Amino acid sequence: MDNTIEGDRREIDTLDARIIELLGQRARVSARIQRSRTSAGGPRTVLAREAEILARYQQGLGTTGTPLALNVLKLCRGANSSADSALSTTE
Repeated sequence: MDNTIEGDRREIDTLDARIIELLGQRARVSARIQRSRTSAGGPRTVLAREAEILARYQQGLGTTGTPLALNVLKLCRGANSSADSALSTTE
């Protein structure tokens, strides 16, 4: 039984490493989008787009998906984003 638990824990560790890598990749892509948007005179974030993401996470993971999505969005917004996010409702 201990071997099974240890094997499962190694699998979880591998999955966690992949999740962390993917979150970093997502944050980099998000930063590129934010730079493009602000270079064109737009806001860094778009609430309508964030609502789509929240809905996708909730649909895929149930009610626990919403807080997870909020944390992913927070991570990927970067610094100084709360005011920008509150200002925009269209992309």
